[in-house]
Amino acid sequence: MPNDINTHIVHRICPLCEACCGLELKLDGNQIVNIRGHEADVFSHGYICPKGASLKDLHNDPDRLRAPLLKRDGKFVEIGWDEAFAEIERRLLPIVAQHGGDAAALVIGNPAAHKVGLMTYFPRLAKALGSRNIFSASTLDQMPKQLSAGLMFGTWLSVAVPDIERSDFLLILGANPMVSNGSLWTVPDFRGKAKAMRARGGRIVVVDPRRSETAAVADEHHFIRPGADVFLLLGLVQTLFDEKLVRLGRLAEHTNGVDQVAAAVQEFTPERVAARCGIAAPTIRALARELAQARHAAVYGRIGTCTQEYGTLCSWLVDVLNVLTGHLDAEGGAMFPKAAAFAANTLGKPGSGRGIVTARHKSRVSGAPEVMGELPITCLAEEIETPGQGQVRALISIAGNPVLSAPNGERLSAALDMLDFMVSIDIYLNETTRHADLILPGSSPLEDSHYDIVFQQFSHRNHARYSDPILPRVNGNPPEWQILLRLAAIAQGRGAQLDIEAFDTELFTADLRRSAPAQADALLGALAHLTGPERQIEFSIRTGPYGDMFGQKPDGINLGKIKAAQGGIDLGPMQARIPELLRTPSGKIELAPPMLMDDLKRPAAALKEAAPELVIVGRRHVRSGNSWMHNLPTLAKGPYRCTALVHSSDVQRLGLHDGGMAQVASGARSIEVRVETSEEMMPGVVSLPHGWGHDLSGIRMAVAAERPGVNLNVLLDDALRDPLSGNAVLSGIAIEMRPVQG
Repeated sequence: MPNDINTHIVHRICPLCEACCGLELKLDGNQIVNIRGHEADVFSHGYICPKGASLKDLHNDPDRLRAPLLKRDGKFVEIGWDEAFAEIERRLLPIVAQHGGDAAALVIGNPAAHKVGLMTYFPRLAKALGSRNIFSASTLDQMPKQLSAGLMFGTWLSVAVPDIERSDFLLILGANPMVSNGSLWTVPDFRGKAKAMRARGGRIVVVDPRRSETAAVADEHHFIRPGADVFLLLGLVQTLFDEKLVRLGRLAEHTNGVDQVAAAVQEFTPERVAARCGIAAPTIRALARELAQARHAAVYGRIGTCTQEYGTLCSWLVDVLNVLTGHLDAEGGAMFPKAAAFAANTLGKPGSGRGIVTARHKSRVSGAPEVMGELPITCLAEEIETPGQGQVRALISIAGNPVLSAPNGERLSAALDMLDFMVSIDIYLNETTRHADLILPGSSPLEDSHYDIVFQQFSHRNHARYSDPILPRVNGNPPEWQILLRLAAIAQGRGAQLDIEAFDTELFTADLRRSAPAQADALLGALAHLTGPERQIEFSIRTGPYGDMFGQKPDGINLGKIKAAQGGIDLGPMQARIPELLRTPSGKIELAPPMLMDDLKRPAAALKEAAPELVIVGRRHVRSGNSWMHNLPTLAKGPYRCTALVHSSDVQRLGLHDGGMAQVASGARSIEVRVETSEEMMPGVVSLPHGWGHDLSGIRMAVAAERPGVNLNVLLDDALRDPLSGNAVLSGIAIEMRPVQG
């Protein structure tokens, strides 16, 4: 029983999904008693999902790494930190010296987005390493949206999100916010907000090949053929022009390319695209009319629209619809958050900028273009396998598990064993880190301070919140920002024993002298009491759109004010930001980027192709985000979830049995899955959740291994990508399915 004398309450922003809910933790000394939603949190108002409660499991997990592991004679043994860094210095530097900077690659996974130390110091490591071989989970998830936003608005993270609390019509494609609480849209308690929207007379329409949890609470649901969202979106845009429903309103003077879009979509009439997307032409026209006539409306598309061969086109067309109907940057429509810190669309001269550039270099083997400084993660295996100048021979992986999360993980797994040296920073010995020569343990989130750098830029309401560390570090483990900075020092040839805090100040000073040379000395003095991420956070907040400008705006905010405000500071609803937000060279919304207009040739040609008879897609579950969450008992309990959902007509047609096993094949690749008959599914579509397959040897994830599930990505071709963004094609893959006898 907890000792009431030692119990106390602390607060933390949840780091386990994009909703970023405020948590209230009851502690008995350093032991977690329970976790619940923080009622006074200005953003989430007490909402919590099962993932938030599992933070206790994560912190206490006996499988979570707490000391560096070095592989000796094929087995991992614990070593000290000095020995670990010395090993990296001894083995990494000769590889780079002999083969060049590109011989060492970096891979970072999406849990890093919830780790302020990794977010602020990964760029320092990447710069120090000097490699063009940078890979991340973005090309498995969201790069199409970032690319389309950059082309249209001038910065990679200028993503418009639905203003749900003032909206009266939402059209949702390929997204399931009832489970995710938003993705590239930070919106805790979507259920409650959707309920309130409908109570005031609003309508929600969902387009998805599965009658998902979101579709179940919507007013209307339409099945769509997986991978065919581009045809529906083009049909909607064409209808707006054809029926003279285009109403740009105040955006007319801030938009280029309307006539070019009108000409480009002429052939994509609803009648021509209906068969390809599986939605009748009258329905397409009715949706376009409702969207155009709604007073406050938004179109929102997410992972289903990104993880397909037309991902960038889909992401672009979502915003084209919002622009053409006058709902972009309008109350109750698709609006742009204004983050308190770190947002590129709040920096520099408002209203215009340099825009974005892609293809500054290309991958050595496939020639895939660089996007946002990254290459497609599906190119990593071939870059390791293929001899020649620039061959990847060393790898640093950070908080990622691409052997499970990327297509053709078997190939990547084999490639990782070909490396001369691999070091991982992670909390688990998992399917990817088992290949490392050295694993450096990451921190428990409860040992870290936290500020949401990324997700404030996607939040449905502006706010600023900060979390102090809740529990002490164990075993003298350094924070993650110091790990990355020490690796950067090694990469620069300055030695593993460099004074890290002095090195940090040196780099921060150099940044200030470049960005604010006249004020650098005064700013350094004002920030002298801080180090690491806190110094960067304080500087960015104080010089940000709400900041106190180091005393010049006394009513502005700073880190101290945010810390003192229990539950954070509410900065109000989203406001119109165009033209101030734009960073395009023209100072206008670029509705018809040449790259995207040219890519319309692909769907035009595909209109003549027949849709596959049977395809497979992934799905999300509220208790399953990333692969490592399968090791948390709170989330792992309950019914077996790694099942293939199949419509009853397909079960009968294919001779399958509910609860029985089936073989799913795509070309030469195949897996065996448990069948679950479901009327949620569109006939001709099978759904299997992602992130499973914990049956490989050499991992230490005991809970996950009890029910390992099946890895959908085994079926996927790592050569299939959206050619513009490099994003992997993860859905709509043609398959064959047959029962497994016995």
